[in-house]
Amino acid sequence: MAIAKAERLMNLALCLLGTRRPLSKRELRGSIEAYMEATGEDAFNRMFERDKDDLRELGLVIETVENLDGETGYLARRDSNRLPPITLDAEEAAALGLAAKVWQQARLAGAASGALQKLRAAGMPEAEDSYDSQHSALEPRIPVHEAAFEPLMLACRDRRPVVFDYRKATAARPETRHVEPWTLECWRGHWYLAGWDRDRGAERVFRLSRITGKVRSRAGAFTAPVPDVVTVRETVESWAGETATRSARIRLRAGCGYPLRARALAVTEGADGWDELEIPYGHGLDAWLVEFGPDAVVLEPADLRADVVERLRAVAKG
Repeated sequence: MAIAKAERLMNLALCLLGTRRPLSKRELRGSIEAYMEATGEDAFNRMFERDKDDLRELGLVIETVENLDGETGYLARRDSNRLPPITLDAEEAAALGLAAKVWQQARLAGAASGALQKLRAAGMPEAEDSYDSQHSALEPRIPVHEAAFEPLMLACRDRRPVVFDYRKATAARPETRHVEPWTLECWRGHWYLAGWDRDRGAERVFRLSRITGKVRSRAGAFTAPVPDVVTVRETVESWAGETATRSARIRLRAGCGYPLRARALAVTEGADGWDELEIPYGHGLDAWLVEFGPDAVVLEPADLRADVVERLRAVAKG
C-alpha cells in the first residue's frame, strides 16, 4: 500500500511539473493509472485531494488556476519548485558535519546523514573534521532515549496541541496534561519541553522522562501566543536551584544521594552514619529532596523543611 501511494504521488508530481498549462481533474484522472482505477467519482476526488495535500506538505508548490470556462486546473511551475544554489564555506560545512554527528543516537540520524550526502553531492566543500571519531576519543552526542521526543518535536514544528500523561516527581500517579508545545531543549543529559499548559493557563516545562504512555496529537490552533524567546534552560536551572541565593542544611545518609553531594557547597562527615551538607537553595529544591525519600532530612531553613514534609505527606496519601 505504501509503495502504491508513493508511486501515485510521484506520477501526480511528474504530471504537474511536466505540463505548461493547468491540467484539470479530468485530465489528471485520464493520465494516472491509479486514478483511472478509482471506483466512482467521489473516491477519485477524495484520493486526489489527499494526494494534493500530501505533495504540498512535502514542499511542492501547486498552483490552482481557473480558465475562461470556469474549470479549475492545476500545475507546479518549475521555477517555483527549484531551490537557489547552495554555497557553503569550509567553516559552515564543518558546522553541518558536526550537527549531523550529534544526532546519530536519535531517529533523526538517517535524515541528517542523507541531507549531508546531498549537500556534498551538490558541491559542499569537504571540510577537515576535527571531530572525526576515528581520530578522537570524544564525539558529540545528544542522547534521545525518550519515546516522547519524536512526536513532541513534530508537534513543536507543526504547532499542534498534544495530550500526554505526566508524573511529577512528588506524585504517586500520572495525570493528563493538555499542552501547546513550543520548544524542546536538552539540559544536563535530560530533555525538557516548554509550552502552554491549557489546564493551568500558564507556561510550564516538562521533563520528557516523566511522560508516560503515548503523546497524542489534537486538532485545532494554539490558544496562547508563542513567545519569541523561550528560556527553557533558565527555567529549569531556576527550578533546580541553580540560581539560588540562599543555602540549606540537610542531613544525608552516608553512601546515598550522590547528586546532592555533587552540588554541595560543604560536606561534614558524621560518626552516626549521617553526613551534613550545605547545598544551594532555590525554587524546586523541595521537590528534588523528596526524591531521596528517608535518606535526606532537612535541618534548615524551616520553610524548606515544611515544604518537603508536605510533599512527602501528599505522596503517602497517594
